[in-house]
Amino acid sequence: MPENNLHGTMEGGGAYNRYARPQAQGIGSALPLLEQAVRDTAIDGDDPIAIADYGSSQGKNSLAPMRAAIRALRDRVGPTRPVLVYHVDQATNDFNALMTVLHSDPDSYVSNEPNVFSCAIGRSFYESVLPPESVHIGWSSYAVVWLSRIPTLIPDHFLAHLSTGPVRAQFDQQGARDWESFLTLRARELRPGGRLIVVHPNTPATIEGGKLSGFLDLMDQANIVLAKMVKHGAISAEARARMVLGSYPRSRRELLAPFDSYGTFEGLVVQHCETLVPVDAAWAAFLKDGDKSALATKHAQFFRSTFMPSLATALEGANNESVIREFASELETGLRDRMTNRSAPLNLTAEVIVVAKQA
Repeated sequence: MPENNLHGTMEGGGAYNRYARPQAQGIGSALPLLEQAVRDTAIDGDDPIAIADYGSSQGKNSLAPMRAAIRALRDRVGPTRPVLVYHVDQATNDFNALMTVLHSDPDSYVSNEPNVFSCAIGRSFYESVLPPESVHIGWSSYAVVWLSRIPTLIPDHFLAHLSTGPVRAQFDQQGARDWESFLTLRARELRPGGRLIVVHPNTPATIEGGKLSGFLDLMDQANIVLAKMVKHGAISAEARARMVLGSYPRSRRELLAPFDSYGTFEGLVVQHCETLVPVDAAWAAFLKDGDKSALATKHAQFFRSTFMPSLATALEGANNESVIREFASELETGLRDRMTNRSAPLNLTAEVIVVAKQA
């Protein structure tokens, strides 16, 4: 049993930056709430203002929220107050891609901002990553969905939300513990009056009209592709049995559960919680052009860049880049072929929760 297995980081070489478009669309929907949270944040004195980006990945999806936060700050404190932006992710994250994006992307938030300073911290956010009471604004998008550990293997699948019984119960318990742990650690790092904004994917709908919803069907088709890869010897049955995603989308009820008993949790108070229904750009493009192949390719690339690295950690030779590339390419190709005649939107929604640390 993989008792302490952290999920694999996103695919390197900037792949996550290129293909994580569903996440980017959810982030865009949350920006007005981030800007309001920045306006509500307590800012006094003249110390540098600290923004923590918990789960930055390769940086592309951090540009818009950091730019929005800095713009809202500049309206309050002017152009000369120093702003520190800490990008936090696992030590194995592709920080080279992140730094390249920060310094060369035309949408970088550091452009024309001489008093904004960015840095990276290679550490899991299930640990303390910044000093106590040092963060004014915390932001996390689509990152806390990843568990700190995989509690058990999943027979015949890799996704917790397509499991049942005791297996599902173990993931539910781990999901609750990790969410409370994340909140506890961030409460210590936030300054009094600070704000934490979390964008989190909702629990995917299980059944729609007798069929799996778009996202779960994508997961199920990937599971079929993996079974075929075992059958023709591309991967071993033992490696396939070890493949589990440490991804645990939570419902609105689960996100609010720590605050239920007393209205507060570790000195944090919920300011706002809202369901987001982002535009599915890939599906919108399909409705215009009817290109099934293009839609299938986008969905397969989304799966590969977001989930493939976690599955690949189970492979024999998982430290060999050529092994990973071969596995990723065959999985993507097989999934694209299966999805070509299964055109459907992913039906992804998210919750954005804004919490404040009591002064």
